[in-house]
Amino acid sequence: MLQRLAKLIDVKSIVTISLTWVFAYLAAAGKVQVDQFLTVFTVIIAFYFGTQSQKAATGKGE
Repeated sequence: MLQRLAKLIDVKSIVTISLTWVFAYLAAAGKVQVDQFLTVFTVIIAFYFGTQSQKAATGKGE
């Protein structure tokens, strides 16, 4: 459990979570349109999970 938590707390995860919260707040406050939020959020999540998937595939191949 501690190893999983340690892997979660890396720079990439912190940036992803921070950006998610910021854009969710801005969308809720009406400062960002919902479609703009959805676009940015999709890019952030796709990048995060894409790099996680690549890291897992690279680790298995070695």
